[in-house]
Amino acid sequence: MGQFLVQRLILLAATLALASFVVFGVLEVLPGNAAEVILGSSATPEAVAALTHKLGLDQGFLVRYGAWVGNALHGDLGQSFAYSSPIGPVIAERLAVSAPLALMAIALAAAIALLAGAYAAQRHGRAGDLTVMIASQIGLSIPSFWLGILLVLVFAVGLRWVPSGGFPGWRAGFLPTLGSLVLPALALGVVQAAILTRVTRSALLEVLSEDFVRTARAKGLSRRAAFWRHALPNAMTPILTILGLQFANLIAGAIVVENVFTLPGLGRLIFQSIANRDVFVVEDCVMLLVAIVITVNFAVDLACAAIDPRLRRRVK
Repeated sequence: MGQFLVQRLILLAATLALASFVVFGVLEVLPGNAAEVILGSSATPEAVAALTHKLGLDQGFLVRYGAWVGNALHGDLGQSFAYSSPIGPVIAERLAVSAPLALMAIALAAAIALLAGAYAAQRHGRAGDLTVMIASQIGLSIPSFWLGILLVLVFAVGLRWVPSGGFPGWRAGFLPTLGSLVLPALALGVVQAAILTRVTRSALLEVLSEDFVRTARAKGLSRRAAFWRHALPNAMTPILTILGLQFANLIAGAIVVENVFTLPGLGRLIFQSIANRDVFVVEDCVMLLVAIVITVNFAVDLACAAIDPRLRRRVK
């Protein structure tokens, strides 16, 4: 396990370094430079030149890249021109909305998918299996934002159980804040659960046909015991892989749902920063999302290796 961990840490560091280089290099392909993007097409050449010098954009690429990485490692992400404040606290404030939302959505998706996928696999070819597959197909075809609008109409406008949108902030109390995230988490989680249900069912059906499951049954284990003790643990590798990808996508791809529920999350920040030409906020947000995706995949690799020792032996 030690050698596996070292190799994955080296791969993690190398991937993060390459990703940061690519993300920073995107600014180089913009028409003009970042100063022109910030000031707009109506800015005078003198104003552009002054802002270019102030931002250090007249220095070489590698010098600016090294300064950006060095400052980021020390917690300095630069200055936002649209918000007139450091970028770090702005991103942290928005991440305090997006991260709990993604965690709630992925927990909901995992709970639904594991139960529904296990139910379908145990009743393969029967009415229960067909019902789960039809329901998952419907879930796959429903856009998250449309489901979010329906949830608002039913539970917020009609029943008035939860607020229709907005975010009171964590200082308003745990329950009111959690209540504001319930509907968007449902809108995101149900769609992801449909995908994960199909993956869970397929993985379990593949494992249930293996010899070790038949051996466990031949030794006297009941069907239920063989399923939960042997089949499900051995089917968790593809399930965890998809689950990790879904969590990363929920952090990065919740912009539409955040706009439906007017949540001040990370996706909404990126959308607003693009509209405001705040390119440095966009750059830091994109790098943060890339880092989250890479780190989540790293954690999934470790979890899969802990479950399946064969993955650890492959690196020797």
